[in-house]
Amino acid sequence: MSSRKALRFGMVGGGPGAFIGAVHNRAATVDGLATLVAGAFSSDAAKSREQGEVYRLAPERVYASFEAMAEREAALPKDVRVDFVSIVTPNHLHFPVAKAFVERGFHVVCDKPLTTTLEDAEELCRLVKKHDVVFALTHPYVGYPMVKQARALVQDGALGTVRKILVEYSQGWLATRLEETGQKQAGWRTDPARAGAGAIGDIGTHAEHLARYITGLEMEELFADVSTYVPGRRIDDDANMLVHYAGGAKGMLSCSQIAVGEENRLTIRVYGTTGSLEWKQEDPNFLYVRHADRPMEVYKPGHAQLVRAAQHGTRMPAGHPEGLLEAFANIYGSALRVMAARRDGDTPDPLDLDFPTVRDGATGVHFIQSALESGRKRDWVDAAYNAPE
Repeated sequence: MSSRKALRFGMVGGGPGAFIGAVHNRAATVDGLATLVAGAFSSDAAKSREQGEVYRLAPERVYASFEAMAEREAALPKDVRVDFVSIVTPNHLHFPVAKAFVERGFHVVCDKPLTTTLEDAEELCRLVKKHDVVFALTHPYVGYPMVKQARALVQDGALGTVRKILVEYSQGWLATRLEETGQKQAGWRTDPARAGAGAIGDIGTHAEHLARYITGLEMEELFADVSTYVPGRRIDDDANMLVHYAGGAKGMLSCSQIAVGEENRLTIRVYGTTGSLEWKQEDPNFLYVRHADRPMEVYKPGHAQLVRAAQHGTRMPAGHPEGLLEAFANIYGSALRVMAARRDGDTPDPLDLDFPTVRDGATGVHFIQSALESGRKRDWVDAAYNAPE
């Protein structure tokens, strides 16, 4: 696979001062599978040109708008134009940008949440199928080797039947009204028009997807206590939920951006009839598995006893830490190898099909809307959902 010609890609968003654009670029290029050749980095043409110069792109491949980029790239010869686009804009632009490129037959890698409305999410599901493109959603935490190991243990029955799921994602960076200081990230992430939802959409979706990925269980109903603690803020910054899963398991999901002192405390505990597991994103190289009748087991990357999916996502020798960039790169790597296989008329490695898709994105949007609805009603709501095929 590594001998294949690198894919060409463009980026929408990620202009001067943006954080996540640089992360996506490194993740896409670290394995030599892709090369950045084009971009519409900002709605401000000057800022877009500035970022293009940083990436040393040809000036004619740096665009003032995503609409111009989609139209002009589609008109280029097939061996010149981009193979896929990476979308790293504020949430409200995910749908129009993705639609513009999917309709022209381009593959897409998109930051989460997929869209700000369920109608748009479902439309993207239909468009992806109609135009037969690869669509990957960057929930990077499921790219960690120990998360893949956890999933395999649950699938293999190592915990027995899952009874209880506790998942938490806590941050403290929005404990004050940071959006009033001119901080770019705080500005758009607390703006309902651009973000759609606050803590639930920004980090609650990661918690929901992590629990679903590891356990394979779908939500049936939830009861959410949704709060806005910071005076004057127009969007949620904290939520606590009770969740009922298909099959009888129950759980709690908590997400907060006003938890003072916390940075990225994403943790999950899964309890079954015969065992349990625990994983912490801030200490991602250790997976703890506990049993009723024998000592605790600790799994780490780089060991031969790991399942193939975990080994496939392991980049460092045993004893060397792996972090978020490597997990991000695993999501990109899998999606890009599938794109390259399709381009070359090959069958993708089944291990490379393990990345979040547009349907995962639609499920995430449905979760956001269900949680917000429950918060408004202060009651249980139906959370069951099947995204369009």
